[in-house]
Amino acid sequence: MDAIFSAVADVLQLIVQPCYALTGNWWISILLFTLITKVVLLPMSLWVQKNSIVMVNVMPEINRIKVKYYGDREAIGEKQQAVFKEKHYHPLLSMVPLLVQVIILFGLVDVIHSITDNGAPGTEFLGMVPVTDGGMSWIMPLLAGLSAVAMGFAQNRINPLQREQSRAEKNTTNGLSIGLSLILGVFVSAGMCFYWICSNLSSIAIQALMNICIVPAKHIDYEDLAASRTEIEALEALEAERKTPWWKRDPLTKRERADYKRFFKIAGKHIVFYSEGSGFYKYFKGAIDYLLANSDVNIHYITNDPNDRIFALAEQQPRIKPYYIGQKRSITLMMKMDADVVVSTLEDLDNYYIKRSYVRKDTEYVFMPHHMTSMHLTPSKQAYDHYDTVLCVGPHQVAELRREEQLYQLPAKNLAECGYDLLDDDVAAMAARRAAGKMTNERPVVIVAPSWQEDNLLDSCADALLSQLLGRGWKVIVRPHPEYTKRYRPRWMALIERYSHVPESDLYFERDFSSNETVFTSDVLITDWSSVFCEFSFSTLRPSVFVNTPMKVGNSDWRELGIEPTDISLRNKVGRSFDPADLSGLGDAVAEMIAHPNAWSEKVSTVRDEMIFNLGHAAEVAGEYLLERVLIKQDEENEEGGRDE
Repeated sequence: MDAIFSAVADVLQLIVQPCYALTGNWWISILLFTLITKVVLLPMSLWVQKNSIVMVNVMPEINRIKVKYYGDREAIGEKQQAVFKEKHYHPLLSMVPLLVQVIILFGLVDVIHSITDNGAPGTEFLGMVPVTDGGMSWIMPLLAGLSAVAMGFAQNRINPLQREQSRAEKNTTNGLSIGLSLILGVFVSAGMCFYWICSNLSSIAIQALMNICIVPAKHIDYEDLAASRTEIEALEALEAERKTPWWKRDPLTKRERADYKRFFKIAGKHIVFYSEGSGFYKYFKGAIDYLLANSDVNIHYITNDPNDRIFALAEQQPRIKPYYIGQKRSITLMMKMDADVVVSTLEDLDNYYIKRSYVRKDTEYVFMPHHMTSMHLTPSKQAYDHYDTVLCVGPHQVAELRREEQLYQLPAKNLAECGYDLLDDDVAAMAARRAAGKMTNERPVVIVAPSWQEDNLLDSCADALLSQLLGRGWKVIVRPHPEYTKRYRPRWMALIERYSHVPESDLYFERDFSSNETVFTSDVLITDWSSVFCEFSFSTLRPSVFVNTPMKVGNSDWRELGIEPTDISLRNKVGRSFDPADLSGLGDAVAEMIAHPNAWSEKVSTVRDEMIFNLGHAAEVAGEYLLERVLIKQDEENEEGGRDE
């Protein structure tokens, strides 16, 4: 390393000596040396300028990635790196000028020493080091710090990248620069510190020159950048309201730790349900109720939600044992799982964070479906590969999973023909409504209930759709997915404002999602790729209208199975579908559906009966299966215990 810096010093000496020969003053020669190095490094400065403009140019795209995948750091990082690669942005390139300056600085040490060690006239102050010589030399660190302040002030305003950074990022960059300049000025000679001061100040002029050579405004869409910031700032503002201040201890930590210890203190856990949040209990409810009514087994229920409804239910039912375990600690807990049977709605078990137990290899993992449609389109390709059992809704899911096993040479899973408990509840509720005469509206009601995925119905063709529906004497209800209003609140509020002139009796924007009342009392449902159409049509026996926005696909290889997903095939069996670019005729199709409810009812009923197992008895079948598996596991354990004895 010393040899490298010595070689650098020899090169720098070839520049400094002619400067002194020209001026006869070492201070002026160092200034000239600084300017010459800046000119020599102009190509590098242009490269950095282009790179900075590329970064600012992609900031709107990065901001919208952060909005779309808010809270998912892994997905944000992955998408961001893909953008950087596509746009040829190099994140570390901005560090190159600083690295070059440091190399020059170390090389300059020998140059300064060669001047001062010979005792040339007027070089006494040039070689003084504040930390050892003191005196007037202490002015040099102060001047170095002030030069860094001036450079930071200017760069915040004229550097295309730095001016668009957050206040925290600017403060960090400038703080490091000022701190480095101050510390450097204390420990190096006055001559070297003078070079650093000249370098800081000349950097301002170089940046101004770069802005003339490559004008940022010609390459950057500042309006789009501002718009993207508005979206992400709205989300960050909401997050700031919920976030526990850094100086306060998370009140849930103690509770989580206690539940974690309590879970592992209990031996002989026969069945465990794992839930990602309170909203998932509804998928387990029927099976849990059956187990409570037909056995004496304890229900161990792990949830990532501290406010899960399971805690209130457990107060009324002592055989339910709930545990609050946050997502991070759940990773460890699930790896140490010691239960006979584990039931979850979690897709991609063992593919990502949540793993199968390494403590017990004989634990049976059971997947509880949370939708009625296909298993090979929206989930990932390996979503169910590591489950032992899948409780299937209908013959389509059995066929798809068996085809996957055959095609990809996977171990055969237990495929239990269960049905869908939530549909049974909805069908029963609809029957009660009909018996009470509550299924007839004063005038037709059409509900628009899209998904929240990218390019969903509200974002791609809301105005064209509403123009087909309004003014026909119907009441139109727009019910977005709750996640849409959370993630894209500015868009949602803009849509509401755009139709503020329309009376609520004709067009109602629903904001309360605590009840599905409006969904199941509507005459026709309009959606894009949301699975809500199954719940609506199969429970009410009324038709749905589909807008073919870009399809939500989690498995890009879904065609390999040779089976058309029900997400696609059902669209023209229980309703009609339309291209978002041409919605002409959609209003007439809705009118036809409203005018002929009985014909559509018979058609939808036939499709439902062919598609769903054990209609009306899914909870009983699922509960029986789980209880049987628990009993078999107990018998196996007893037999092994007897053999051990």
